[in-house]
Amino acid sequence: MAYQALYRVWRPQRFADIVGQETITQTLRNALDAHQTSHAYLFTGPRGTGKTSAAKILAKAINCPNLKAGEPCNHCESCRAITAGTLNDVIEIDAASNNGVDEIRDIRDKAKYAPTSAPYKVYIIDEVHMLSTGAFNALLKTLEEPPSHVVFILATTEPHKVPLTIISRTQRFDFQRISAQAIYSRMADILKQKEMTFEEPALKAIAKAAEGGMRDALSILDQVLSFSDNHVTLKNALQVTGSTTQQLLGDYMQAVHTQTTTKALKLLQQVLAAGKDMGRFIEDLIEYSRDLLLYQQAPQMVEQIELGTVDGQFKQLSQDFTAPALYWMIDILSDSQKQLRFTNHPDIYLEVATVKLCQPQKQQSAAVPNVTKQLTQLKEEITQLKQQLSQLQTQGIKQPIKATAKPKTRRKETQHANVAAIFPVLDQATKASLDQLKSVWTELLQQLPPQQRALMHASKPVAASPEGVVVSFDSDFLLGRASSNQAMVDALENGLDRLIGTAPKIIFVPQEEWPQVRQSYIEQHRRGTQKTTEAKTKSKTAPVISQAKSLFGSDYVEVKDD
Repeated sequence: MAYQALYRVWRPQRFADIVGQETITQTLRNALDAHQTSHAYLFTGPRGTGKTSAAKILAKAINCPNLKAGEPCNHCESCRAITAGTLNDVIEIDAASNNGVDEIRDIRDKAKYAPTSAPYKVYIIDEVHMLSTGAFNALLKTLEEPPSHVVFILATTEPHKVPLTIISRTQRFDFQRISAQAIYSRMADILKQKEMTFEEPALKAIAKAAEGGMRDALSILDQVLSFSDNHVTLKNALQVTGSTTQQLLGDYMQAVHTQTTTKALKLLQQVLAAGKDMGRFIEDLIEYSRDLLLYQQAPQMVEQIELGTVDGQFKQLSQDFTAPALYWMIDILSDSQKQLRFTNHPDIYLEVATVKLCQPQKQQSAAVPNVTKQLTQLKEEITQLKQQLSQLQTQGIKQPIKATAKPKTRRKETQHANVAAIFPVLDQATKASLDQLKSVWTELLQQLPPQQRALMHASKPVAASPEGVVVSFDSDFLLGRASSNQAMVDALENGLDRLIGTAPKIIFVPQEEWPQVRQSYIEQHRRGTQKTTEAKTKSKTAPVISQAKSLFGSDYVEVKDD
């Protein structure tokens, strides 16, 4: 029989085999045991966290006649057929390659027919976010009211791309990244059952490199086993993952702390000579600096992250480096990491970054003399002003003359509400429009790039009409940035057009001014109504009407408004 990858051979066959998702598996087991399963599920989360495996186990459990404590028996004909992928009533669909309207319509039409050999027909749609808008619309009605014998299980790594109309018709389960400790334990169990030897630091290195994905961890482990003749060693694990040993990272950071540029550059050359990936090396340095920073505040957290591999050198470095120095180092490494994407010579950027890191005091203290000088000048000016004030009070002068020396202060830019643009929106504003906007506001912000999303985090809609929307900000600074970012405003309006079918004009207002603006509008509206009433009253008592009443009598004169 042909060789199968570890992640295929050791794919979970029961809910109990799924690692790191105990809350989700327990919930599904309870629902199955109580016969309270839903007609549609949505499994979301990072890659390799067990979404598709859980979907297949759920399909087996729904159709298993020997269900015990919410777990399938894996021995009946239905369970064995689903495991082998030969049961016609369990249909797996890859939405990445079947994302058209015709494919979903075919599913909708076939779902009406009863299953052939199992109690339920189960559709597992993987990467469902890849479906087109038309395909989602075609699926919508069937997903809302499917036949009693049909269950839909949707899986995706990008839930923000799934329409809210789909999400609201499903039970959603968010799969979390698996902890490095859980990944390590699972790999150790697999190797013990396969009767293979391993070094514990090697499995810890693989668990960290997997970044929360069990499938990635088993793929790396498979590669290491092939590379090292069925014996997992730390050297081979580092070679496959491209990571660097903790000892070398510690020596590099020690050279940076002591500002020994020559030693740091030599260590860098060792990394280059070993063929390590430069992007991975910078990422390791950033994580090491992060761990040093966290260890100063929460040592137990770092012990858990590093799986108990914290050594004496690391503890000493956490005491040697100050928090501002680590902040500065992380910024330098992050900038270098961005530059590596656009160059064919990463070694140059790493060498420059190494030189910078070995001179942190010079870099950090560059701005200190200017600040000190300004503070000194301000103190001198304050002292002079106090002396002048004391002399004037002694001479009996109540109002001191203007000081010749005046410290320069930066004028604060204040954003004010655009009343001329807000009042027309309030004329047509309705609560229904505002509720509709609030319901899609979170999804609208998710469509923005991270930088723009962070800018709009301090905002919220406070009034809306079909033609416009008023958005308040609790920060004048962020309001100014948002007002000057026309590209972001256009993106918001286009996003609203996609979500609610209209593109209202967006107007920003400071949160502290919004109550005043609203009150001003109410008073103006009240005055306008009052003037209209007075005008009607005056028209009824016009001189012509009075003369008519005197000539013919009040009983024979009737006043009508045109």
